[in-house]
Amino acid sequence: MQLQLSIGITSNPRTWQIIDGKVKPEGIELAPTVLHPSELFWRQLHHAEFAVSEMSVSSFMIIKSQGDDRFIGVPVFTTRMFFHTGMLVRRKAGIEKPADLKGKRVGVPEYQQTAAVWVRGVLQHEFGVEPKDMEFWMERPPAKSHGGATGFKAPPGVIIHTIPEEKSIGSMMLSAELDAVLFYLTAPNPIDRSRIDLASHPDIKFLFPDRIAENVRFYRRTGLYPINHMMVVRKDIAAENPWVVKNVLDAFKQASDVADAQRLGHVEYHLAAGLLSGDARTAIVQHGVAANRKTIETVAQYSVEQGLTHRLVKPEELFAGNTMDS
Repeated sequence: MQLQLSIGITSNPRTWQIIDGKVKPEGIELAPTVLHPSELFWRQLHHAEFAVSEMSVSSFMIIKSQGDDRFIGVPVFTTRMFFHTGMLVRRKAGIEKPADLKGKRVGVPEYQQTAAVWVRGVLQHEFGVEPKDMEFWMERPPAKSHGGATGFKAPPGVIIHTIPEEKSIGSMMLSAELDAVLFYLTAPNPIDRSRIDLASHPDIKFLFPDRIAENVRFYRRTGLYPINHMMVVRKDIAAENPWVVKNVLDAFKQASDVADAQRLGHVEYHLAAGLLSGDARTAIVQHGVAANRKTIETVAQYSVEQGLTHRLVKPEELFAGNTMDS
């Protein structure tokens, strides 16, 4: 008999096989609820609503550092991105390079969200711009923030304002009340309220004119492809069924293999014609601790440096013991 478990999950090529049931964890029948990550993480952090859930890497590190053991981590990393090259700035704000962000007003949906942790970490370590050098404006009020579940307070030396409810990051950018956006979300969801397409607006530009070139530079120099989402299993479920965590991991690995095969199928003609390098056949998105240890340890270090965790959280604290050698 299959174990029936709920799963809160977001939709992307690496989760589609799980959502539609084409890949199933052995011994488990998953009942998926597909949500925007902003809503999903809020519900899971506040209410532990799902037996299995996608989770913010940053928020999970924060609650683990606080001794909150409601969840067991699974080294499944469903999304990753070079977040710093997504930064947007007003054309008239006098920002031509990262160093110009010093003294500027910067919008962010939520200070503790993983994407924002990565951007601040890259700005500090690659370009010498520290969080205290900027003035932050956060869109989510405490009641709708993930930090509302973790007791978030502004780190020492960092200025964080709350954007008034009648405004948004988008509106404040266009009214010149903000100079830049650290990370921007517009997809409809109950947590975030910006809807303006800033990237296409004539008064707004990306901080990095050639985003791909900066992605390549950063990846080649650091070997990091930043992750922001992972999976967790509720501790009460894992305690009764210790095999669940490993079986969930194995299923997501299988789903990722399918996604990789489909990706290669889509670019087969481009590879054959020499329009893409043979490197495109390399699978750089992998699950498991071993393949991602450096990335996990880096974001954990950023979290400490930015005052989100009071101590360094190690991978061994985050993930189930039977997944550590994966």
